[in-house]
Amino acid sequence: MELKFIRYEKRGHVAHITFNRPEVMNALHPPCHPEMDRIWDDFVADRDLWVAILTGAGERAFSAGNDLKYTAEHPEQKHITSESGFAGITSRFDIDKPIIAAVNGFAVGGGFEIALACDIIVAADHARFGLPEPRVGLIAGGGGLHRLPRHIPLKIAMGMILTGKQITAEEAHRLGIVNEVVPIKELMPAAERWAAAIMECAPLSVRASKEAAMGGLGMPLKEAFDKKYPAIARFADSKDRIEGPLAFAQKRKPNWKGE
Repeated sequence: MELKFIRYEKRGHVAHITFNRPEVMNALHPPCHPEMDRIWDDFVADRDLWVAILTGAGERAFSAGNDLKYTAEHPEQKHITSESGFAGITSRFDIDKPIIAAVNGFAVGGGFEIALACDIIVAADHARFGLPEPRVGLIAGGGGLHRLPRHIPLKIAMGMILTGKQITAEEAHRLGIVNEVVPIKELMPAAERWAAAIMECAPLSVRASKEAAMGGLGMPLKEAFDKKYPAIARFADSKDRIEGPLAFAQKRKPNWKGE
């Protein structure tokens, strides 16, 4: 796969995806989004990939969001993203494999929206989060206006949305946006530790759990409980569903196949 602005590596069962425009704080311009679309399509299709870790190059920024300088220089390009949204992820809801954001600095605007679209966020202690779009005459149209109020108390979310206020990694952790805060040198080991913990579980069980948890959000409890989830049907017929109890009975580690 030919990529110019994103790095994509496969290490065992883990996909490592890196925004690679550190000269502009990993801000994304229109050519980035088709690359991300191809990456996510490959991640979904590759049965050997069980978890993704998403980060930015360097230590300054995860992503500063939309490349405003590029936008100013190309005003005719109004549609900067794909149908799947910013970085091919903010409007995509069919990925049931877990995605970990390793936030290595500023995650603002679209960068914050990307992180919010991930399942787990590990942040460097100098990271900052915010939706500053109104300060430059824009809106957080990549899902931030809807995801942030679902992550934290409404009044706090509205305070951030309406003022463009940024918060620190520690504040984000206290509010429940971030799972763990670590020094920058420990960021990728921490993200890989989370990935390893996920991979101790059966991959199809993980995928079924994510699909059900996310698919049931906003529903009344009984409706969410009764809803039919395709990933649960796949899990129910899987070899791993047999392997798990067998390994437990034999007092050994399970040998997950993802099938």
